[in-house]
Amino acid sequence: MRRRALLALVGVVVAIIVTSVTGLVLQGKDEAGTGPQTQLVIGSRTPPAPDEGPAEGQVEGTPEETARTYLSDWATGDYESMRELVDEPPGDFAAQHRQLDDALSAQVVRLKPGKVTKTGEQTAEMRFTGARKLAGYDGAWDFASTLRLAVRDLSWKVLWTPAVMHPDLAEGGELVRIDKPVSDTRFVTKEGHAFPHESYADPYLAVLGTHIPQPPSGTEVGWTVELRNPAQPPRVLLEKKVEASEGTKTTVEAFTQAAAARALDPVQQPAAIVAVRASTGEVAAVADRLGGTEAFTGKYAPGSTFKTVTAAALLDGGLSADSQVLCPATYTIPNGRTINNYQEKDHGSVTLRQAYALSCNTTFARLAVQLVSADRLKDQAAAFGFGTSLATGVGGTCGSLNKPENPDALAEASFGQGTVEASPLCMASVAAAVQNGTWRPPRLLPADVAQRIEGHEPPPSVPLNDTVATGLRSLMSAVTTEGTAAGSELPEGVSGKTGTAEDWQGGPDHAWFIGYKGDLAFAVFVKHGGTGRNAAVPIAARFLRAL
Repeated sequence: MRRRALLALVGVVVAIIVTSVTGLVLQGKDEAGTGPQTQLVIGSRTPPAPDEGPAEGQVEGTPEETARTYLSDWATGDYESMRELVDEPPGDFAAQHRQLDDALSAQVVRLKPGKVTKTGEQTAEMRFTGARKLAGYDGAWDFASTLRLAVRDLSWKVLWTPAVMHPDLAEGGELVRIDKPVSDTRFVTKEGHAFPHESYADPYLAVLGTHIPQPPSGTEVGWTVELRNPAQPPRVLLEKKVEASEGTKTTVEAFTQAAAARALDPVQQPAAIVAVRASTGEVAAVADRLGGTEAFTGKYAPGSTFKTVTAAALLDGGLSADSQVLCPATYTIPNGRTINNYQEKDHGSVTLRQAYALSCNTTFARLAVQLVSADRLKDQAAAFGFGTSLATGVGGTCGSLNKPENPDALAEASFGQGTVEASPLCMASVAAAVQNGTWRPPRLLPADVAQRIEGHEPPPSVPLNDTVATGLRSLMSAVTTEGTAAGSELPEGVSGKTGTAEDWQGGPDHAWFIGYKGDLAFAVFVKHGGTGRNAAVPIAARFLRAL
């Protein structure tokens, strides 16, 4: 019995010795307890007590412990604790993380560690996966990256670069979220298309936007997340598209608007083109480089384009396009001032058609003083919309004319000077009335929508006398075939009227050209541009040839 007890005791002692020498291998479990995750090796020496530090010269901890602690701190947003685990962290370490979250409107919601792999005696790395929750994005945005670790001062540290936050992020790079709001109150062309690039109509759309309230649902926001690294083009990493609503249709025609805008591109002076459908009054294009909504609301001396209104009064009073009239170089009003033709040209005896085509100031001044009363001229202007409140959808004016108080004032008004003022919109509608035979109030929106916005009904349409309309068409046709716009690059079939107007505020003359081709009427205005022939007609030619 003694021998057996002694043998048993010896066996126990041997087992203890073998265990202390060879070590014991244990397997840990992963976070879910479902299988082996890492291997922990208990060495040949008894490990120090928990409250004791590592033995001198021994590395503290393991790469796995550092990596897991780093990810755990990141998940809770404890950037300062993370910083302590990083070798030589940048001074703005915490700020970089916060700025990234703020820039993306994002929050890290998941970080899952992978397996630690030794890459050297004192280096290791851990692949990990993560996910960010972005505002306005269904689900989470997954990413994967790598923690690289190394022994520094006898402890495992993270070798940090911006790529830890996102694998494609370089030093000095950034992730940027760009919001793209899409409002139901956007405005589109008559065809339902977006307005052409650099249409010069933006101020009009902005005014329309202030009149139409936002929908109860508000404004939807689409966005993209862009990677912007130094010396590299931006790259879209994530995108949320929001389909734009059909939008509110305007009367603007996409192709006509594009043609008008491109016709203005090379013009150095402030200028505008307004095009109107003569049969409806719908504004087919408004390209405005005068500033704001000046093509609708600005009022300028219309110069000789206003002779169209004076000619209407003369035709209605009994003259015809073939009536013989005088076109001397100068005309002195009885007991009044002297009127000159442009460059004091004397054309002698001509028809009314020729006087209009040659833009004879002296002819129209003399005929107005002799045959047209101040009241009659004012009434004729009113028939073309002067003095009326338009309901375009963005406001606007046709023009104004004070009742001439004497023959001098009547003569000046007859060729668009004195107190006569008009907007480009107004003069486009005058040309439209000649083409169609009826003056129609211009509008930028469907009639019911424009009326609701303006708060008043549009002025009524005004038909022209058939004889007047026919005579005016004959006069405007002659301008482009034998008058001041003849020999230009205008396409065939254009009728019009040039105008050169003195600016009563001083400065160079304003240049005008109004006219129509088919159902499309237009007005071209160049502020301080000089003569209508030299400044406005070429713009009209580019516009019309593009259609």
